[in-house]
Amino acid sequence: MLAVFQKDANLRCMPQRFIVFSSTHLLTVAAGCFVMCVLLISARRSREVALPLTRAVLAFLCLTAFGYSQYAWSTCEHPLDLDNTLPFHLCDIAAFVAGYALLSRKVWAQELTYYWGLAATLQALITPALLYSFPHLTFFTFFTHHFAIVGAACFIPLCDGWRPRAPWWRSPARALIWVNFYLICAGILNFMLGTNFGFVAHPPENPSLIDHLGPWPFYLISFEVIAGILFILLTLPWLAKNRSTGGIVS
Repeated sequence: MLAVFQKDANLRCMPQRFIVFSSTHLLTVAAGCFVMCVLLISARRSREVALPLTRAVLAFLCLTAFGYSQYAWSTCEHPLDLDNTLPFHLCDIAAFVAGYALLSRKVWAQELTYYWGLAATLQALITPALLYSFPHLTFFTFFTHHFAIVGAACFIPLCDGWRPRAPWWRSPARALIWVNFYLICAGILNFMLGTNFGFVAHPPENPSLIDHLGPWPFYLISFEVIAGILFILLTLPWLAKNRSTGGIVS
């Protein structure tokens, strides 16, 4: 009888597995979008107080994302692998770039943050590669990390006035070139360490959009096509602005 009670207690203490498109997932995304909208609207309406405060909050969350994510992973019972101890996933790099873009307002960093944040990190919120669900600490740090990047990607054009450079294709092309550079580096690192950075070696364990892009390595080609299309679509809203201003030149 004691063994039965002990087994039941252990089951209750085990963290729940994260399920994509569950009510927990959808409610969390909705709450994150609400908070992000409040921050951006406040920043646009109060440029003397709310704007620098929002910039500081987003920059802090981006630049410290790897630190608080590492702390959360350290609370897990299972041993960590290199995939979770080295900051080489695209969203890890995007967080550093986004924090730098918010503080420095360098055009190249704003450019990468905009395209990577809204084309790649946003997809990570739709189909998270997440092991544990609410209320595990990794659940909170994952969504904080990724919403901070998306928030920065929205803040840069809406509050900082960044626009794609003229001619219209230059900014998406540069972002795509950097993505390819990352994928090459991730592939080399995966070969050397047996990791799966950028999901270049194989799809994530959780269900994701990658599952519908074909088997390895063909889904990498799909990556390229989809990234190019999304980068172009993200450029279209600013074409009219570029025609009137001549674009942004670094």
